[in-house]
Amino acid sequence: MARQSLPPTLVGLLTAAASLVGGARATAILLLADVPYDLHAVKSIVGKTPLIVASHKPDVQQACLEDKVTLVPLIHEPHTRQVQVSQALLEAIADNLVSTGDKVVVVYTAFDREHIDTISVISLSERLARLTTRDLQRLETHVPLETLRRVVDLAVEIGREGRESHKVGTLFVVGQHRKVIEMSHEGVHDPFRGYAAKERMITNARVRESIKELAQIDGAFVISAEGVVVAAGRILDAAAEDLTLSKGLGARHWAAAGISKATKAIAVAVSESTGTVRIFQDGIVVLRIEPMDQAMKWHEVATEPPDE
Repeated sequence: MARQSLPPTLVGLLTAAASLVGGARATAILLLADVPYDLHAVKSIVGKTPLIVASHKPDVQQACLEDKVTLVPLIHEPHTRQVQVSQALLEAIADNLVSTGDKVVVVYTAFDREHIDTISVISLSERLARLTTRDLQRLETHVPLETLRRVVDLAVEIGREGRESHKVGTLFVVGQHRKVIEMSHEGVHDPFRGYAAKERMITNARVRESIKELAQIDGAFVISAEGVVVAAGRILDAAAEDLTLSKGLGARHWAAAGISKATKAIAVAVSESTGTVRIFQDGIVVLRIEPMDQAMKWHEVATEPPDE
């Protein structure tokens, strides 16, 4: 495959990125690329610093495979560059290429559509990707946005905090609750049974604390589109047929995928081992949130292009 030589400006940016690594105590350089550059030349500039290339372009991905450069494939969607950077870093964390306490120097296009022009030093010690309204609005669902946001925020809190210093995994199924109840059975005595609907609203702080405590029991929380906790401790019976999940995901995630495939409900699974929150729709993971503590910090670094 033909490679594109590095433009002088990119050479300057990569050189600046390599020099920033030591001062910023960064652990890797991430390059967002839309063009199959000469990656051997890129590696020679960055030296011993681990290089990660992120791209949705098939030719760039092929170049990474051929040149044995670490690749983070991106989903081809009309996102802003900042969202793409966030996505790339989330994938890098999920693949154990970087850790949540690391700093990464990112080289990417921010202003010029055709040429890489920006360096950012990004701290991953803070939450990288808290869901925005736009993220959730992209889901085609009858579940009101406010209900979905409250459930997702609660799932993120459980994934980050656990309970009594112990990691906790759990599962929420939101929307089409009658069908979900039909496709599940009681695993434990339902602690929410017998209470009035207004006393089971997820907007209620006491209910949210109860959910955090009960998240340690087996089974799923079933929540109506209106935000009422219909049941807890439900064992989901939806078949896990014609589903494909990443390696390492256990029974909770298969159950989430199955119920979201069999109904129009949204399933929100919290991983006990990592605290990662995955949102399932129609049997697939549509969003993922890593359990970081605060918002991502961006530090822009201005550089002058080298003399030509």
